[in-house]
Amino acid sequence: MGFCVFNNIAIAARAAQRQLELGRVAIIDYDVHHGNGTEAVFAEDDSVLFVSLHQWPFYPGSGGPDDQRETTLNIPLRAGSGDEEYLRAFEETVEPAVARFEPELVLVSAGFDAHEGDPLADMRVSEDGFRELSRRCAAMAPRVAAVLEGGYEIETLPGLVQSALDGFEAAQ
Repeated sequence: MGFCVFNNIAIAARAAQRQLELGRVAIIDYDVHHGNGTEAVFAEDDSVLFVSLHQWPFYPGSGGPDDQRETTLNIPLRAGSGDEEYLRAFEETVEPAVARFEPELVLVSAGFDAHEGDPLADMRVSEDGFRELSRRCAAMAPRVAAVLEGGYEIETLPGLVQSALDGFEAAQ
């Protein structure tokens, strides 16, 4: 439903598990929308940890504070949240949960529609914020890969993608 007709991150997780013979994969989704499709795919699968940081309440209306499972962690953030709120959520919630899970691979749903200049939502993550989020994701497992998700301001998107790539590389 919504923006993601074809769930690339779920396909990547399954392909990695089968082709690389990985047991545990963590998916971290920092796209502004709740990753309800990814959550549904892995809701009953304890081999995949799904973490979604997203504006809430917001489309699609799922992923609220009470929507949690053993291997599903939803982190709804209020409109106007920026670097400070995202990094605090990573430090206090995401990083400890992923460390407990001990994934062999972290996959990132790298959406840039939480950027302060994106017209679609009301979040305030900066270019430096995306760099740091990506660096932290890459530091959580021996392997990391990312799939480009949202980002609707064409003028800022290339720089944001480069910031994320810089962050992934900095953790190596």
